[in-house]
Amino acid sequence: MCVASTIALGMTVNATEIYCSDLFSPQQWQMSIGVSEDNKLFSCSVWRPQGKSYLFFTQFKAEVKGAKIEYGMAYSQAATGGQSDVPLKAEEFEITETTVAHKEGKFRSELSKLVIVAKTPHDEL
Repeated sequence: MCVASTIALGMTVNATEIYCSDLFSPQQWQMSIGVSEDNKLFSCSVWRPQGKSYLFFTQFKAEVKGAKIEYGMAYSQAATGGQSDVPLKAEEFEITETTVAHKEGKFRSELSKLVIVAKTPHDEL
């Protein structure tokens, strides 16, 4: 079971905090949200601090509203104990201007970290 709560950053970018558990033991996840000094770039990372998740994900989708994704990445294993992050294969997920999501039939059901960096539109004079 996964429970999500939405956090709004200046009513511009929404990020979701995720808590997942099975029937017997909870699985902890962490989320960090950052904003650049000029308030034009937002970042959101959600990951499992213990590295690899034992949960079987059937799908995933992270969406940004009011901004355009400049960078996005999904990982099957998060870095722990001197090991590096292990990214999903390119054919397993897709990045659009507003989403990072699984590819139907290609995603291998392993997700331990998701990173998004988005840029807010600037006003023209």
